[in-house]
Amino acid sequence: MAMLPQSPEPVVAPLSQPQQGAGAGTTAGLGPAALPGPALAPTPVSERPWMSLWRIFTLNRKAMVGICIVGFFFLVAIFGPFFIHRDPSALSNDVLVPPSSSHWLGTTQTGQDIFSQLVVGTRVSILWGMATGLVVTAISVLVGLCAGYLGGIVDEVLSLLINVFLVLPSFPLAVLLAAYVPFKGPLTVAVVITLTSWAYQARVLRAQTLSLRRRDFVEAARSGGESTWRIIFFEIFPNEIAIVAAGFVGTAIYVILAAAGLEFLGLGDVTVVDWGTMFYWAQNNDALLLGAWWWFAAPGLCIALLGAGLALINFGIDEVANPRLRSEARPSKRLLRQMLARSLGGGPGSETAPVGASRSLG
Repeated sequence: MAMLPQSPEPVVAPLSQPQQGAGAGTTAGLGPAALPGPALAPTPVSERPWMSLWRIFTLNRKAMVGICIVGFFFLVAIFGPFFIHRDPSALSNDVLVPPSSSHWLGTTQTGQDIFSQLVVGTRVSILWGMATGLVVTAISVLVGLCAGYLGGIVDEVLSLLINVFLVLPSFPLAVLLAAYVPFKGPLTVAVVITLTSWAYQARVLRAQTLSLRRRDFVEAARSGGESTWRIIFFEIFPNEIAIVAAGFVGTAIYVILAAAGLEFLGLGDVTVVDWGTMFYWAQNNDALLLGAWWWFAAPGLCIALLGAGLALINFGIDEVANPRLRSEARPSKRLLRQMLARSLGGGPGSETAPVGASRSLG
């Protein structure tokens, strides 16, 4: 049987290659996507400003150590009391017991467990300290920015108020106010500290606002018809966020120390368990004369550590905001070997330098 000739299979030219003999119109019909060319590089994803600022801030060693310390105390304040199954004010027969396995931080003169008091008191001290610091910072921002931007009679009145509170000694005034207020407690201490601690930060922000209110971006916002409050809080305030953050951290340190000082003097509610009242009862029961050092050492160490952590965060904010304060990190030996290997042609993946190069390092 005669075999029928098979028809040749149609040859389909790849779209990515131009057909030979085809005219210019054929090539143009394929479109630019079919033309050969170099591979397109992926478009980098733009990083948000606050994420970039956070990344720069976390690269600072001082800031990271401070964040770890403050974060530890926040975790203790939030979750610590849930693991304490003993009443911190409960009395027992274990009087002035030094630190042991049954009482990790010892007991008081009436048998109260100091570890339970410390963990429960951490929540009260940090809560009121940070809340008071936020209120003080908010008042400072409001007064400082309004005085610096509005000017005129508003600036005169607010500057007079700032100067009055700057002249008055804040802590003796707080002692005087707390002594005459009939209602004792953490709220009274917070209100007294707030009234006596906002002036310095307000003065700093007023001066910074005076230098910013004639800048081009503020003039552009004013020419664009933006309202006064929007210019203050959406144009000027973001440029002062580093000063505000550093001021908040410094204010929080002062508030925690001042609250502990007022409660140590008996000007707070001594029935509330916190670091300040622990100092008060230790001093009132002659813990130092009795040799019960564990009674006041534990809250003192906590205040010192928390203050050091906040101070390190403050130093980190200053170094991030001011590049002149940044210290160059010393490269490690491994990084030096990698750099030397790359300079000698060892490739980006090589981690060891050639033998001759290592000998040349000595």
